Amino acid sequence: MNPLPLTVRRSIELLGLCLLIALFSVANTIIMPLLMAFFISLMLLPLFRILVKIRIPEIIAIVLVIFTAALIILAVLAFFSLQIASLVKDFPEIEKNLNLHWTTLSNWINRNLHLSADQQIKVLQEQGGKLLNNAGSYLSGAAVSITGVFVFMGLLPIYVFLILFYKNLLLRFIFLWFNRDDHPQVESALRETEVMVKSYLIGLLIQVTYMTVLLGGILMIVGIKHAMLIAIIFAVLNLIPYVGALIGNIIGVLLTLTSSSELWHVLTVLIVIAVVQFLDNNILMPRIVGSKVKINALVSIIGVIIGGSLAGVSGMFLSLPMIAILKIIFDHTTEFRHWGILLGDERPGLSPMNNPAVRLRNKHVRKPDKEEE
Repeated sequence: MNPLPLTVRRSIELLGLCLLIALFSVANTIIMPLLMAFFISLMLLPLFRILVKIRIPEIIAIVLVIFTAALIILAVLAFFSLQIASLVKDFPEIEKNLNLHWTTLSNWINRNLHLSADQQIKVLQEQGGKLLNNAGSYLSGAAVSITGVFVFMGLLPIYVFLILFYKNLLLRFIFLWFNRDDHPQVESALRETEVMVKSYLIGLLIQVTYMTVLLGGILMIVGIKHAMLIAIIFAVLNLIPYVGALIGNIIGVLLTLTSSSELWHVLTVLIVIAVVQFLDNNILMPRIVGSKVKINALVSIIGVIIGGSLAGVSGMFLSLPMIAILKIIFDHTTEFRHWGILLGDERPGLSPMNNPAVRLRNKHVRKPDKEEE
């Protein structure tokens, strides 16, 4: 049987990519809980294996690991709720600070843009009217979103239970999908995926913990109100690559403005966040997660944007581990190895335009030494 021409194979690959994106777009409410349950199952797998090893029945072991994970999540939510309650308690002071900042901003607009206070209020009323006209659709969309969250959270433990319970069946199906000669490569890819996902997700949990403690502790020492709330929000949003840190900075600034009348507090928050993020990106996180997720920045940003447009926040959060899994699969194949190279961060030191050796599929090309240049 003659192999398909190269152009036909590449066309099929691109068509498959488009169909995969279309599938995620149409069925994201079904796929995302399954993906999230898959990643959570891999993270709980070590504890599950320990419980089974000490001869606890399999079903009871699964229930115990899910119950442990639920307790941790509830503890985090309780702590977050306490911080929100503290913010609500300070509402009179928040209102006073907002009025002060609005007066300062209004005077600046009047001085530089020559808009009187009455004109500014008129503009605000017009914009407020537009928002009220669309309030029905916004509330309807919010209700649908809240319903989706409850359905998502309800399905998640069920999926985690079933994935852990039927993991051997699922693994057997994967091996039966391939020829016997390919089983060593399949096993290698599965083991590498498990190690990568566990290292990445557990590393993210450790990252959220130390960033919350470090950022919140420094802000509390400096004297910033609601320091722990700012730290929690930033640490959680920082899990979303690239985009999350920007949103976290904005929310931190807004919370600081509402809780303080001093503008230097805002500058302090931004400086502390920048220092903590520098330590996280360059010292702490590389040592915790290591180099398990070798995805280049361009693909990471595109993946986050596509994941967010297809499945919202959960899609943005899962974009990097999903791309990393695809890279592992591509790296263990011959036909799709070029896709693994595209996703990876191994940038050739030589230009393929001037060095034909770089164009070869399995050729390792190092940077030239200074003497060779």
